[in-house]
Amino acid sequence: MFRHVVLFRVRDEVTDPDVSAAIDELRTLGASPGVLAWTVALSLDTRKGRVIVEDGTLRDRAAFEKWRSSESHRKVAERMAGLADWWVADWET
Repeated sequence: MFRHVVLFRVRDEVTDPDVSAAIDELRTLGASPGVLAWTVALSLDTRKGRVIVEDGTLRDRAAFEKWRSSESHRKVAERMAGLADWWVADWET
């Protein structure tokens, strides 16, 4: 299996409706082939600002590479680039 975790630190000027829309878009990425589990949520801990957590498990590295190169992922990544900075962790289990 392949794990993919992203922490998106939402910029302070981004509105709550834009954050909600971003979460909805990120959730759609879990419907892709090869995705075994997919969670997107707004962190309850706001001491460092608003953080969106994306936690995914994919079948294998090949499924991840296909998912990452998809048009839907590209579009969501472009949207997120305007809203947040992020940190990514990917690993095989």
